[in-house]
Amino acid sequence: MASRIFLDNAATTPIDPLVMEAMLPYFTEFYGNPSSIHAHGRKVKSALETARKTIAGLLNTSPAEIFFTSGGTEADNTAICSSIDTFGLKHAVTSKLEHHAVLHTLEHLQKTGKIELSFVDIDTDGKISLDSLIAILESKPRSLVSLMHGNNEIANLLNLKEAGEICKKYDAIFHSDTVQTMGHYVHDLQSLPVDFIVGSAHKFHGPKGVGFLYINAASKISPFIHGGAQERNMRGGTENIYGIVGLAKALQLAYEGMESHENHIKALKQRMILGLQERIPGVAFNGLSSDVQNSLYTVLNVSFPAHPNNEMLLFNLDIDGISCSGGSACSSGTDIGSHVLGAIGTDPEKANVRFSFSKYTTEAEIDRTLEVLSGVFQSKEVA
Repeated sequence: MASRIFLDNAATTPIDPLVMEAMLPYFTEFYGNPSSIHAHGRKVKSALETARKTIAGLLNTSPAEIFFTSGGTEADNTAICSSIDTFGLKHAVTSKLEHHAVLHTLEHLQKTGKIELSFVDIDTDGKISLDSLIAILESKPRSLVSLMHGNNEIANLLNLKEAGEICKKYDAIFHSDTVQTMGHYVHDLQSLPVDFIVGSAHKFHGPKGVGFLYINAASKISPFIHGGAQERNMRGGTENIYGIVGLAKALQLAYEGMESHENHIKALKQRMILGLQERIPGVAFNGLSSDVQNSLYTVLNVSFPAHPNNEMLLFNLDIDGISCSGGSACSSGTDIGSHVLGAIGTDPEKANVRFSFSKYTTEAEIDRTLEVLSGVFQSKEVA
C-alpha cells in the first residue's frame, strides 16, 4: 500500500529527525528542574538559556525579550490580554481574518466590556486596507492593533514594517500573530517596529506544545500566568525543557535551510496550480494564495467548481490517502465552515480545500494528488 500524503502542514509539520535527536537527552539523561540550584538543575537551566539565546540570535534581538510558552495560542493571549491590562487600553483593532487565538480573545474582551473592538476593511481577496487602519487610529490613537503576518487559510501576507510604522505614528501597541511565517521568513526584530510576535515549534518541524512570545523591551507587560518565578517572573510553571530545546533546534535548522526550502516549496506550489488549471476547468484560488511570489508560499487554498462530489471531497481525498484541510485545522473535528472564507465572500456551494506544503513534500506527492483530484472531478457519480 502506498504511503499516505500529508498536505496539511499549516496545521502541523512532521518533526525533523535532527530536532528529535537534540531533544532525546532531555527526556533521559538531563532531567533536572531548571529552577533547582543543584548540578542537575544547573545543567538543564544552561540548556534553557542556550535555547533562548539561539532564538534571540536568529531573530536579531536580546534573549531578555524571548519568553517561552505552550505555543502560539498562549503567546497570542498573553500579548493581547496583558498589554490591555498593563497599558490600560480601551480599544483594539483587528481583522475578521485573524486566527481564533486572536479573534476569539478580542471578542471575549469586548463582550466583557474591557475594550471596544474595531475591524479594518478587507477586500474580496482578503487584502487588509492599511488606509482603513489609519482612519481608525486617527480617531482612537492609543489602541492595541493585532494583525497577522501570514494568513493560515488564504496565504495573504501583511507588510509588517508598514503596518508597524502606522502603529508607531499613532502610539498604538502592535501585536502580530507570526505563527505561520516563523521559520519560513526572516524576522529581523531590530528593523521591525513590532511590540509582540509569536512562534510555535510544530509549524516548522519542531515539537507540539511549545512556543515563544517576543516582548519588545519598551513594551514590558504584566504576567499572564501566575504561580512561579519562571521566565523572569513572567510565566509561572516549570519550563518544557525538551520542547524548548527542540524549538530552538527547529528554528536554527529552518534558518539554515530557509532559501532552499522556500525554492523547493514554491516550485511544488506552482506545479500544483498549473496542474489544477490544466485538469479541472473552473478551478479558482481563494485569497492571494495562487500568487506564488507574493503569498505565504506554504499554503494554497483551492475553490473547486460545483460538482456532486463536493460535499464528500475531503473524505474522498482521505480515503485515497491524502491528508488536507477544508480550512483552519486548529479546531479539528468541527464542520462549521471557515470564518476566513466567509469574511471574503467565498461561494459556500463550492468545495474549498487548503493544501499546505513543507520541505518534505515531493513532486510525486503533488502529481498523485492531482491524479486523484482529476478522477474525482471527471466522475459524475456521487461517492
